Amino acid sequence: MMRREKLCLVILAILLLFTSCVSNKEPETLSGSDIASGATSTAETTPTPATASPSEPVSEPSPDTEPAVEPDSEQYSLPDGFVYITDVIPTALLEIRYFSEDNFVGAVIDGYEAPKAILTREAAQALKTAADKLYGQGYYIKIFDAYRPQRAVNHFVRWAEDLDDTKMKEKYYPDLDKSVLFKLGYIAERSGHSRGSTVDLTLIDISTGEELDMGSGFDFFGEISNHGTSLITPEQEKNRNILRDAMVDAGFEVYPEEWWHYKLKDEPYPDTYFDFPVR
Repeated sequence: MMRREKLCLVILAILLLFTSCVSNKEPETLSGSDIASGATSTAETTPTPATASPSEPVSEPSPDTEPAVEPDSEQYSLPDGFVYITDVIPTALLEIRYFSEDNFVGAVIDGYEAPKAILTREAAQALKTAADKLYGQGYYIKIFDAYRPQRAVNHFVRWAEDLDDTKMKEKYYPDLDKSVLFKLGYIAERSGHSRGSTVDLTLIDISTGEELDMGSGFDFFGEISNHGTSLITPEQEKNRNILRDAMVDAGFEVYPEEWWHYKLKDEPYPDTYFDFPVR
């Protein structure tokens, strides 16, 4: 009996010892391979904040933030009744002197924002009649000026009143005192050009590309520029008459003091002086 009780005590002691060892064992940690295979740890993890909340609306570009489109200069709309000469006469050449410094003022003239030539529709069609006839004779027309804004005429007047500004005298009025330009009619407060049916032009020989010799240059102030002057050669007079005959036959009037200047007889705006810019 005593032996059995001792055996039971020994077994009990062994069980108590085994239980103590199991309770003191370290908790197991997850290896890298366990994480890779999808195992999870019982430890809590701190969630990573989202970079953007799904509830926040996505902003769309506003039309107001788009860059403004610059207007195309080619989209400039002329007033009703006016056209660009080159739209009606594609063969016409342009040398718009008032858009340059090569004129009697020696500066770009107010209102000339582009080297273009504009006329009333009626004047342009009449000019086309003349240009077609001249083309058949072997000539292009070259335009020096057409419609002229009133502000350009005002510029001429201011220039004429400044008697000290004579830098272009040698080329354009060598034989005249600037003080007489108003009296002789070379400068005035109004111009038929501003009514839109007057044009200044010359002729180009198609075969050579050269201007015909008219005896004087465009805008030269002096008797030599007059129709019927005795100061030019027969050949120069012949050249002027080629231009004159074509223009008169097409319905234009001659200006006696300037071989290059022609006004449509039946101009559509005989009493209106326009001031929109040339552009």
